[in-house]
Amino acid sequence: MSDYDQSLWLNTCREHVESAPLTSDLSVDLAVIGGGYTGCSAALTAARAGASVCVLEAQEIGHGGSGRNVGLVNAGLWVRPADICAHLGDADGTRLIEILAAAPSEVFSVIQTHGIECEPMRKGTLHCAHSGSGLADLKIRHAQLRQAGAPVELLSSDKTYQRTGSATFRGALFDPRAGTIQPMAYVRGLARAAAAAGARVHTHSPVMTMRHVDGQWLLETPQATVRAKSVIQATNAYHRNLPDTAPAYVPVSYFQFTTAPLSDNLRASILPGAEGCWDTGLIMTSFRMDHDGRFILGAMGNLEHAGSAAHTGWIKRKLSELYPQLADQPLQQGWHGRIAMTSDHIPKITRIGPDAVSIHGYSGRGIGPGTVFGRMAAESLLAGDPALLPVPAVAEHTERWTRLRHAYFETGAALTHLIKAR
Repeated sequence: MSDYDQSLWLNTCREHVESAPLTSDLSVDLAVIGGGYTGCSAALTAARAGASVCVLEAQEIGHGGSGRNVGLVNAGLWVRPADICAHLGDADGTRLIEILAAAPSEVFSVIQTHGIECEPMRKGTLHCAHSGSGLADLKIRHAQLRQAGAPVELLSSDKTYQRTGSATFRGALFDPRAGTIQPMAYVRGLARAAAAAGARVHTHSPVMTMRHVDGQWLLETPQATVRAKSVIQATNAYHRNLPDTAPAYVPVSYFQFTTAPLSDNLRASILPGAEGCWDTGLIMTSFRMDHDGRFILGAMGNLEHAGSAAHTGWIKRKLSELYPQLADQPLQQGWHGRIAMTSDHIPKITRIGPDAVSIHGYSGRGIGPGTVFGRMAAESLLAGDPALLPVPAVAEHTERWTRLRHAYFETGAALTHLIKAR
């Protein structure tokens, strides 16, 4: 295992789910491939509805992006509301905007209902303008979000300084619907709740082959076979095996580093309102505090890439730029994960066969959308009603120049961090 697989979230997770490899054949109403937010939310929904369901995870629950991300529970996607409607059409776009506007409420409700110990803080988020052009973008987003009914507020530079404690930003867009969680604890709490409702959760059970025979799906794992009426493939950026159903996306790496818990004096000067933050930079920066007062800073990049030295050097300089009082704080731990990015930054649902869908492409917004998409996909398959899906399913989705764009994000991020060091 890489050193960068050992994240803060893994080390501080207080949630646990009993699981083991699948060792005997099984028949279920719904088989879920992937133990992230989407898969575990789908399993919880199906089990609570009385259906028989199993989760087949190749590694551990939360091994992929669900256990590695920043932990921001956002309301919506990266793209502006008008762009969502431009891609999906007014009816489907407006419906998706409304569905995702309610996603944080659903996440925090699930946490409360099932007693998930994931450090939930619904204090809002701040999208911070790193430049004049960034502020102009936030003004457009503010107008469109307000038109869509979102209770967002555009903050001045002075108010942004008061909220963040950093003097580097031109302004910020505050969204009170949002918040932060411990992401690994949340996904494992979802899996625990699903198991308590009757779902079978099997880790270290990769699906090697999948085929539809005589009206049912046969999913072969190393030790046993699952027969299922319906299938949800929720592998996102961590897909393996099954080349015929591989999702199309651009893999983008994202890394984070954390300090040790800060002293009370330092904590009081940084994000006193406990918002989660990210900026408007092309190579985006995120920052937040965890429950124990650690400052967590992240950006696009792969810590095992050839440019990893540029990332680690940049993170120390960025820390002192944002908060000079943290310049001498040692960085305790770093980790990274993969994001499944799509060209329009809108999640995709593809039909991979009769009563089977694949869901991917959250483009870095996995917590709220993953929770909602998983629930709605399970409801749709159990009811046999495609209209219940959050976005229309398509026969296929393709991405052009995937390798070139992947190289751009991996190398471009490293070069950006290296150039900014000079």
